[in-house]
Amino acid sequence: METRDERRDEEIAAQVQKGDIETFQLLVERYEQKMGRYARRFLFDGDEAKDLVQEVFIKAYVNIQGFDTDRRFSPWLYRIAHNEFVNALKKKKKERANISLFDLDVLLPSLKLTAKETADGGFNQQELKKMLEGSLDRIPQKYREPLVLYYFDEMDYKEIADVLRIPVSTVGVRLQRGKIMLRKLVPEQTK
Repeated sequence: METRDERRDEEIAAQVQKGDIETFQLLVERYEQKMGRYARRFLFDGDEAKDLVQEVFIKAYVNIQGFDTDRRFSPWLYRIAHNEFVNALKKKKKERANISLFDLDVLLPSLKLTAKETADGGFNQQELKKMLEGSLDRIPQKYREPLVLYYFDEMDYKEIADVLRIPVSTVGVRLQRGKIMLRKLVPEQTK
C-alpha cells in the first residue's frame, strides 16, 4: 500500500533544486488534475488543455531553480500556467480573428459569491457550478480567470493577485464585476 507523502510542496521543490529530480513527479501528481481543470476552464478545449498542462510542468521543472522555497509553490505554478494559457489564447486569436479571449480573473470571484447567494435560492453548489461553467465562455477573460481561481481552485485574493500579477484590490474589483456579469447570464440558463 502506498503512503501519501506528507511533505509540503515547498519542501519537495527544495529537494528537486538539490538534484533529486525524480521527486518532481510528486508535484506533478499533486497538481495535474488541478492544472487540467484550470486549463479546460480557461481554454474550453480538452485536447489542447492536456498538451498545455504538459508544457506547464515542463516549464516548472526547467525553471525550478528560480523558485523561492520561502514562498508558496501553488501560486508560482499557477503563474506559469496562466502565462502558458494566455500565450495559447493569443496564438488562437491570431489563427482565428473572431475568437474571444477568456479572462479567468472574472470567472472565479463571481462563482464564490454567486454560489453562496444562490444556495439560499434553492440551487446546490454542483448545479450552480454547472450553470456557471456554461456561462464562463460568455464573460471576458480578465473576469473569468479570477472567478475560476477563486471558486474552482479555492485561492484567496493574495494568491490570485500573485498568479495574475495584479494588485489585490484589482482582484476584488474583477471578481465583483465578474459576479455581476454571471448573475445576468445565469438566470438565462435557469429559465
